[in-house]
Amino acid sequence: MGGVELRSLPRVGPAIVEKLTAAGFDSYEALAVASPGELSNTADIGESTAADIIQAARDAADIGDFETGTAVLERRKQIGKVSLLIDEVDDLLGGGIETQSITEFYGEFGSGKSQITHQLCINVQLPETHGGLDGQAIFIDSEDTFRPSRIDEMVRGLPDEVLAALLAQRNIEGDPTDEDTIETLVEDVLDKIHVAKAFNSTHQILLAEKAHELANKHADTEWPIVLVCVDSLIAHFRAEYLGRGELAERQQKLNKHLHDLMRIANLHNAAIVVTNQVTADPDSFFGDPTRPIGGHILGHSSTVRVYLRKAKGDRRIVRLVDAPNLPEGEAVLRIGGAGLKPE
Repeated sequence: MGGVELRSLPRVGPAIVEKLTAAGFDSYEALAVASPGELSNTADIGESTAADIIQAARDAADIGDFETGTAVLERRKQIGKVSLLIDEVDDLLGGGIETQSITEFYGEFGSGKSQITHQLCINVQLPETHGGLDGQAIFIDSEDTFRPSRIDEMVRGLPDEVLAALLAQRNIEGDPTDEDTIETLVEDVLDKIHVAKAFNSTHQILLAEKAHELANKHADTEWPIVLVCVDSLIAHFRAEYLGRGELAERQQKLNKHLHDLMRIANLHNAAIVVTNQVTADPDSFFGDPTRPIGGHILGHSSTVRVYLRKAKGDRRIVRLVDAPNLPEGEAVLRIGGAGLKPE
């Protein structure tokens, strides 16, 4: 939405339009879900002015009122799901990774968190008939985990019928067994994954704001942004804010970061996938002492929480820990050179 539309709101002149768009508030919907304090700080306007603008945007966008359960049901039909192409795991997750939600994968080092984010960056590009969303991905990399060579291996490891669907979708002529054809496909897949390396927590928060701008840029194109991966969400926050004295500030910044990501999910019908580190709970006498980092802020913000743990060889146990509409349960997958595969 351009500045002309925003100027129709009361108390919004050219100067405020420029401040709002510079801060990423470039639509009625983006303004409607903001708080007066957030808008005041980021756009450098008075809080009373911000409150008036937000209310006018809510009226214009027609959101913020109560609606019936039937209306919610109809709206939820717009939600898409990204398949992992592993029936047992997809069934556990209710069909795949949901859009308009934050899905958190946590586990110890080597449990497969980064492997899942790489696979999803490919799978989200698949046609909907093959478990994808015909969309692009953003990868915010805080631990230097993204590897184009791994994308190459995973694309080559896709089932033949999926490879054929990817080629047809992109109008790439050739046989999936032909090396030149596969190289062209891999390059096209990589072109639709937007990667940024986060150097610290402040930069990571900024990248989430930039991701919103990128999603806006591609919103009305043939290939919209429908997946944002953050690998890992907590690494920089954990390293920079040490001790209980800095815990409150860390949680506040983490909370803002999660809200920025959730805004992308809601405004662009995108799936947000974050990976998380773990710690051992010394007070746990029974069961697995592994606990995710991030405290209640992350626990309440994550719509779906999934625990990954190592098993024998290349097997990984996928445990659904929390979801609003799904029972707890477990499934098994394998991680190999060709990507994620069923047991």
